[in-house]
Amino acid sequence: MEDKPVSEWAIGFALFAGIMMVMIGIFQAFQGLAAILEDKFYVVAPNYVYQIDATVWGWIHLVLGALAVVAGFFIFSGQLWARIVGIGFAVLNAVTQFLFLPYYPVWSLIMITMDVFVIWALCVYNKRAVEQGMSY
Repeated sequence: MEDKPVSEWAIGFALFAGIMMVMIGIFQAFQGLAAILEDKFYVVAPNYVYQIDATVWGWIHLVLGALAVVAGFFIFSGQLWARIVGIGFAVLNAVTQFLFLPYYPVWSLIMITMDVFVIWALCVYNKRAVEQGMSY
């Protein structure tokens, strides 16, 4: 049985997932830096259930962002473990953005949407797609 060529869509999903993961990580790191350097930048809505200091949020976002960038680069390897780690970081980022909603709601919703696309893209491609895509 001969190997069918991998569709260009699958290759596109692989590249999309890795690039988006790197972008999300960079955005999240900048989000964290903004909170660390100027903790008055983010203003929490009154009566929010989770009272977490903006500086603490900054460190959380900075560390998760840096780790997400690294995970995004590993996605290009096409390895199953890299996809699992990428999905894990996208889920973790979506949860942290959900908890961050009262601080910066529109940005948090945009980031959650990006995370959903990354999770989807990581679930639909396989190693062959990455290997064939990188050989172009």
